[in-house]
Amino acid sequence: MSRKKDRRQKAILDQLSINPTLRVGRLSDLLEVTTETIRRDLEELAAEGLISRTYGGAMLRQPAEPSLSQRHTELVEERAAIGRAAAPLLSGARVLMLGSGATTTQLAKRIAFEMSDLTVIAHSVSVAAALAMNPTIQVVMAPGIYHPGEGALHGAQTVRFLSDYSADWSVTGASAISPLGPSDALMEAGDVYATMLRQSARHMVLADHSKFDRMATARYADWGEIDVLVSDERPQGPLQRALKAGGVDLRLAR
Repeated sequence: MSRKKDRRQKAILDQLSINPTLRVGRLSDLLEVTTETIRRDLEELAAEGLISRTYGGAMLRQPAEPSLSQRHTELVEERAAIGRAAAPLLSGARVLMLGSGATTTQLAKRIAFEMSDLTVIAHSVSVAAALAMNPTIQVVMAPGIYHPGEGALHGAQTVRFLSDYSADWSVTGASAISPLGPSDALMEAGDVYATMLRQSARHMVLADHSKFDRMATARYADWGEIDVLVSDERPQGPLQRALKAGGVDLRLAR
């Protein structure tokens, strides 16, 4: 792929991350190229699985969320590094709320190793199991309907339970992050994460670079509501600008 085409197709993805559905004519005007060029670019991006074609345009493709057991085997070093970078930021907290996910489980392992004498409210079995390695950490499990693919509890009962507690920090993962905010492939998880955010003084999102410039079903916050994003790479383009505009503290795992 030529550098010119590469930059143009990256610009198309950037535009779709802001406006998830766009028509060919609009993209042609924005990028100042012919509609024929845009159509060829869209066909190539669709063939790569990055977008879905619509009548007269395209939309950013929603990522299919693998099961938690599969995610535990992917990007292991990156997710472990994110967990190591995130744990020191929680120093001094007495109560935490932790969401589910492979990266959040990595953080839970670091919390069990580095922290003590705190309470963690969780809805994820793998997070609770990681924290249980430290007997000084009190783990409070939220009730709800068990989702076997995610290994976590969701639903109205989970949300009601979390609404009765408050925390110094809440920490969640994301299936996707876009300039509009973090989102999750499961609507039920989005409800849980939004509740955790409301019940905590500060909120942190953990997301590796594979989640950049994507949108999933349930957006649970905008960037103005997020204090810290911990990732393994620095976002670029509209996502980077949205984080800056939202006042998000970006921390990079080393």
